[in-house]
Amino acid sequence: MRSARQGRQALETPRAAGLAGVVFALLVAAAIVLIRLGIPQDAAAVGAGAFTDSVRRGAVRTALALVPFAGIFFLWFVGVMRAHVGEAEDKFLATVLLGSGLVFVATMFGAAAAASAVLATARTPGTTPGLPAWDFGRHFAYSLMIGYAMRMAAVFTCSMSVIGHRLAILPRWLTLLGFLSAVTLLFVSPKVPWSELVFPAWSLLISLHILAVSGRPRPGTASGP
Repeated sequence: MRSARQGRQALETPRAAGLAGVVFALLVAAAIVLIRLGIPQDAAAVGAGAFTDSVRRGAVRTALALVPFAGIFFLWFVGVMRAHVGEAEDKFLATVLLGSGLVFVATMFGAAAAASAVLATARTPGTTPGLPAWDFGRHFAYSLMIGYAMRMAAVFTCSMSVIGHRLAILPRWLTLLGFLSAVTLLFVSPKVPWSELVFPAWSLLISLHILAVSGRPRPGTASGP
């Protein structure tokens, strides 16, 4: 009981954390959608000369411009959360949370770099990249995004949900939703297209929850010991 009260007092999370999480969720969701539209995962789309389409190339360029800012806001979100958990945090879970967050950003940047390589294969406007170059870049980008980044996102989501549950700062429904999102990202996202949008959706919900409760007085903070 005392640890839960200490957790509530330590987690007077500023609105900056919620705002950073909202911006991250919107940016990464937009980047994922644009990458999927600009670089089709289906190999059948290659024969149609999809990548010579200026609209698709523009979508990829826009996504690549959004990814660095999404990473910055995500790191800001993680940093602010950890700073305000303070001594109430579990060291093991805090290490897992930070490590998975850093690896997620690194693999997300790697996927963006792979997508950029695909974009650069057609140097002359109107030319179609060679099939080997297209396949390599496309598979590399999606392997990083779906196979690795989303699984690190699953670890981050799970550890954040456990911390929120132990410190009694997340409602039960949001904790259960976090676990469900983690399972989806671990096992479903490699097989079901677009399911990686579960992570920005969860990030948006938890950030909006932080914004909603950040101005409320928490139980036990106004009373004396």
